[in-house]
Amino acid sequence: MSECTLGTANFGTGWGAGAEPDEARRILDRFAEAGGTFLDSADGYQFGESEQLTGKLISADRDHFVLATKFALGSAPQRDISKTGNSRKDMVASVEASLKRLGTISHREKPGASTDPAPFHGRDTERRRR
Repeated sequence: MSECTLGTANFGTGWGAGAEPDEARRILDRFAEAGGTFLDSADGYQFGESEQLTGKLISADRDHFVLATKFALGSAPQRDISKTGNSRKDMVASVEASLKRLGTISHREKPGASTDPAPFHGRDTERRRR
C-alpha cells in the first residue's frame, strides 16, 4: 500500500461539479504512475457515482489498488434517517452497496483490526461461500 492516498470525492458530477470520467481517468493514471495504490472513497461521494466510476476505472487492474471506503451518510441525494447511521444494519447495507458500486466482492479490514468476519457478515458470509 502506498504512503499517499488518492481521494476520489471529486470523481463524478453527482454534486453538480467534479471530474468527468476522462478527467478522473487522467488523475488516477497519474497517481498510479507515481506509485500510488491506495484509494479513498465513501458511499456519499457524488451520491455514489464516485464509487461507480472508481470501480470502472480500476477494474482492469483491481489487484493493484487498495480501496478504503466509509459509510454513515448514505449515497442518496435525499437522505433518509432509516437508511443512514452507524447501526450494524446500516453498516452492512452500506458496505454491501459500496462493494457493488466499486465492482468488488471482497473486503479487507483495517490493519490491526480483528480478522474474524463474523461480527461483520454474520450469516451473509455463509450464503456468499455457496
